Amino acid sequence: MSVRRESSESGGVPTPGAVPPFDPELKLALAALVKEPREPITAENLAARQERDAATRPRPTAEDLRADGRFEVAEIRVPGPPGEPDVTLVSARPSGLVGPLPLLYYMHGGAMVMGNAWSVLPRILREWALPLELAVISVEYRLAPGTRYPGPLEDCYAGLVWAAGHAAELGIDADRVIIGGKSAGGGLAAALTLLARDRGGPRPLGQLLLCPMLDDRGRTFSSHQMTGTGVWDLTSSATVWKAVLGDRYGAADLSPYAAPARATDLSGLPPAYIEVGSAEMFRDEDVAYANAIWQAGGQAELHVWPGAYHGFDGLAPRAALSRDARDARTRWLRRLLAQSGTDSRPGVVPAAARVAEPDPAADRRG
Repeated sequence: MSVRRESSESGGVPTPGAVPPFDPELKLALAALVKEPREPITAENLAARQERDAATRPRPTAEDLRADGRFEVAEIRVPGPPGEPDVTLVSARPSGLVGPLPLLYYMHGGAMVMGNAWSVLPRILREWALPLELAVISVEYRLAPGTRYPGPLEDCYAGLVWAAGHAAELGIDADRVIIGGKSAGGGLAAALTLLARDRGGPRPLGQLLLCPMLDDRGRTFSSHQMTGTGVWDLTSSATVWKAVLGDRYGAADLSPYAAPARATDLSGLPPAYIEVGSAEMFRDEDVAYANAIWQAGGQAELHVWPGAYHGFDGLAPRAALSRDARDARTRWLRRLLAQSGTDSRPGVVPAAARVAEPDPAADRRG
């Protein structure tokens, strides 16, 4: 690949001459979904994009999520940050399970300007909650630019503290909480883990960071390499970071809780699972975050899926690479939960360690 270096006026960011090729199956899926050039998010079209997302993104009801009785579901209003509105948590767990369950505390994607807590749950419940016997809480945090940083993160923290403090009532194990999220939700999950560490809050068992949005600065090689390619690029990213940060966008002293790539101390964090595609702009910031955890003496499992663009598994759920990614996430969760199991009676295998029988219909369902 040819690479030329920009002048000092651009901050020395390299301008790539080529981009990684998309995985063939993912490329076909993207072409089928995107018939016309995809318009990036700008300050001028952000409000319209938010309105369209709110009108079209699925928002299953609690009854929908119960799936004919397979899950227990409740929408809970809990105290928000001091002086701020209450936070809605959507709590779900497989029906009929006795005893405190491990908890996946999850933040949805949508660039912190779109999305909702309900839409992500059907897949999470099917793929993780049932086979791993997990409880799940999905957080309806406030969105930018209506609520700027630190509002969305403080919503997530308030919900986490409440859930840990009401573990017995919720039927969860406060010592086996995994913080997770995808895209912007992955960035929030990383920030929430840092914030909980530094405030002495609930200590998570692990952090599940799926293609996390971590860096507001847009200086990485991949952020420029993938401009105009795939489903998310530097123009859209800069727009939403400005919406989230306002006049703090790009500030030299921006808090790592706002953009976790700014963190200089990643010690004392729980094990992390970090994944990203080789053909998306978040690649380099996510790889750097995993590397920084290792350099701080921590544990991180990093997957860079070859030829994958942002959100590939949602757009092409039946592709081989998407299935591999789902399997890898589930294996990590299973190992983490098995290692944390407290039942040491002879012959008793923790639920998370049991190998589930393959479900041939799962691939058809996506």
